[in-house]
Amino acid sequence: MAKKHDNTNTIAQNKKARFDYFIEERIEAGIALQGWEVKSLRGGKGQITDAFVTLRDGEAWLQGSHIAPLNTASTHVTAEPTRMRKLLLNRREIDRLTGLVERKGYTLAALELYWSKSRAKLAVGLAKGKKQHDKRDTEKDRDWQRDKARVMKAHSHG
Repeated sequence: MAKKHDNTNTIAQNKKARFDYFIEERIEAGIALQGWEVKSLRGGKGQITDAFVTLRDGEAWLQGSHIAPLNTASTHVTAEPTRMRKLLLNRREIDRLTGLVERKGYTLAALELYWSKSRAKLAVGLAKGKKQHDKRDTEKDRDWQRDKARVMKAHSHG
């Protein structure tokens, strides 16, 4: 057991999304994957740092994700690491998200790729873009939390 027990379900995270956006809601979506992609994700070869979700023709698509093909992948399948992958959401959810994106100016950010009951799932964040000053506030707050933890730790050992 080389893996840490608490993080076994997470495949990839998009930490940049939390920095660039206010995440107001998380939605779980399934992903339509090919066999080699599932194998590759099992090997931890997925990445969603630049990934985002687009809605087109009543369907949700994951773009900008990267799943590295394993070198043992089959020879008769052409592996396309950055292809658009269809997200599996029900009609009502897609319609609701389409309305929010088109009318209210929300963005759909890919937050986390993880396993749920041995199926790959994507946590999609309903997000509002942060302005530059909001990002600075986030950075300040993060620095303060880190400094506070350091001070508390120093005092408890003193």
